[in-house]
Amino acid sequence: LDPAGPKYTRASPEERLDPGDALFVEAIHTDADNFGIRIPVGHIDYFVNGGKDQPGCPRFISAGYNYLICDHMRAVHLYISALKHSCPIMGFPCASHQDFLNGHCLDCAEPFLSSCPRIGLLEQAGVNMSKLPKEVKVYLMTSPSAPFCVHHSLVEFHLQKKRNRVTSIEITFCSNSTKDTAKITIPTHQETGKRLLGHRVPLCQINSVTLKYIPRNQLWRRDEPLIVGKFCVAPLPLNSSRTMSCLPWNVTLPSKTDISYDLPTACA
Repeated sequence: LDPAGPKYTRASPEERLDPGDALFVEAIHTDADNFGIRIPVGHIDYFVNGGKDQPGCPRFISAGYNYLICDHMRAVHLYISALKHSCPIMGFPCASHQDFLNGHCLDCAEPFLSSCPRIGLLEQAGVNMSKLPKEVKVYLMTSPSAPFCVHHSLVEFHLQKKRNRVTSIEITFCSNSTKDTAKITIPTHQETGKRLLGHRVPLCQINSVTLKYIPRNQLWRRDEPLIVGKFCVAPLPLNSSRTMSCLPWNVTLPSKTDISYDLPTACA
């Protein structure tokens, strides 16, 4: 649980935790920029929220002891929560945290043969393989408080026409009891932007999605007053046999205005 980093990051495998220490070694990284280790040390290494700066933990030293220990202790609270609650705390293999957030790692086909690892008291983290690979980094988001688990969905916005500047769109999923937000950034001269959104209830319990176009006005040049495009979403894991669900019409987004649409998705 957040293996120690100071004096161990540069140590040899014989001097620190490594996959050879047991038949199955998993590590939960939550404070890799302070007390925890930055490198993978198990068969499966969960880098929770990128492995550092956990949501709900104080960001300023004025919080005292909790500022120092909160990120490090989150691994313990996550594991306890996984034992007490039924919602899965699931990770997805990816090369980096940024690639994960940008929607480039959507399933567990490689290297886990499509069985995604989960935190908890599960044989081989629930991965159904006879021989596990080593030092696989998996990434996941969590909520700020117990039970911590979130559902991951890929959200996309397809512009009707390319723009000569960066486009930013705020996406908010609304249920009866929750609101969860992410921001899509579409690079200059590209049509599509995508992002992962972590939401605390399943996608089928999301009642509506709110979209807000954030213009990039400058003193000498104002951005366009509205954009037009198509919004799509799909829950993870998203393998080749599953497709995204899109609103059946193009949406028009005036600048700095919340526009909401029903998001009907059937529960499995």
